[in-house]
Amino acid sequence: MSGRVSAFPFIRGLFGRLPFQAAVAAAFLVSGTLAVSAQTESTFNPARANSGTLGVISGGADGTYIRIAADLANVLDGEDLRVLPMIGRGSLQNLRDIMFLRGVDIGIVQMDAREQLNAEKLQDSAVRRLRFITRLYNEEVHIIASRDITDIRQLDGKKVNIDKAGSGTNLTSRLIFDKLGIKPEVTTFDQASSYAKLKSGEIQAAVYVAGRPVRAIAEFQTEGRFHLLPIPFEGEIAESYFPARFGNTDYPQLVDSTKPVETLAVGSLLAVFNWPENSDRYNRVKRFVDAFFSRFDEFLQPGRHPKWKEVNLAADVPGWERIRPAQDWLDRAKTASKPSPQVQSFESFMNGRGINVSAEQREVLFREFLAWQSDRQRALRRTSRQD
Repeated sequence: MSGRVSAFPFIRGLFGRLPFQAAVAAAFLVSGTLAVSAQTESTFNPARANSGTLGVISGGADGTYIRIAADLANVLDGEDLRVLPMIGRGSLQNLRDIMFLRGVDIGIVQMDAREQLNAEKLQDSAVRRLRFITRLYNEEVHIIASRDITDIRQLDGKKVNIDKAGSGTNLTSRLIFDKLGIKPEVTTFDQASSYAKLKSGEIQAAVYVAGRPVRAIAEFQTEGRFHLLPIPFEGEIAESYFPARFGNTDYPQLVDSTKPVETLAVGSLLAVFNWPENSDRYNRVKRFVDAFFSRFDEFLQPGRHPKWKEVNLAADVPGWERIRPAQDWLDRAKTASKPSPQVQSFESFMNGRGINVSAEQREVLFREFLAWQSDRQRALRRTSRQD
């Protein structure tokens, strides 16, 4: 009884001069809320949450990489998997982060970035353990220049920004200029700063390698002074890159409506480190692969970046080895997609006799074929029993 009396001052302290019945009801509500809160807290498992969390290093805030990483998070986040998109400093640095930084499990990188790691002889053993999950899309080379520059060779000796050291843009720009025999005076400002310096005349051109359309370039206020410069697909360029094109619909302010701009593209991929099998980080990647491949159709829906439509999950990447969980998933899918022995037998029968009918007629014939095959097998079993 004394316990009950001592509770009432506490109730009055919480609810002031409420009538007795209302105060008691409110107290029960509070105790119920606290109980639910305690129950919720007790069911939260930090270990499980951390084991399902995976960091994806991408690119700058205005580029395509970060939008792709955001799509990964929006589609795949759930109870057992959480994707954390991270702003990165470009493909080359992303590879280093995958190899050496805790919390970075997957990175979006350009296909040519690994060449630079090999050239630097950076931790050879670590470089050899780099793998890929899937090839993504092609990234186009954007060169914004003043309209009085009409040929890329006119950039020889001029100030051209190629993004920060370690970025994919920096790497690809140097390779392209070297293959074309062009020697600009390079600057390494970040992308946002380069646009302001273009307008002020401090630099004459700016390069950005990213999947079109790039929001920052599309929103760049040119005032009619700038355009996107064409890049020839010739010589050694053809050995490492792909031909690409910008249209007026991509960049209305930078591309004339009657004259598309020819450019180059470099492939991109999802890169990972090959951790020991069944280790915590290996299992995180495996969980991601299963979710990503199984739900890939969701990335093709409206509202996702249009570059997803270029992705071929099964495409190989020269010089790269696919990580085992991804290869295993593709192998299972390939096996599952193989036609059954009955279908193969039916197709062999139809093709061998040159029978060409409509899809509806083919379906009817297939059902009749299955019925005939079943009757034949029953007859054979009866004959076998009689013998």
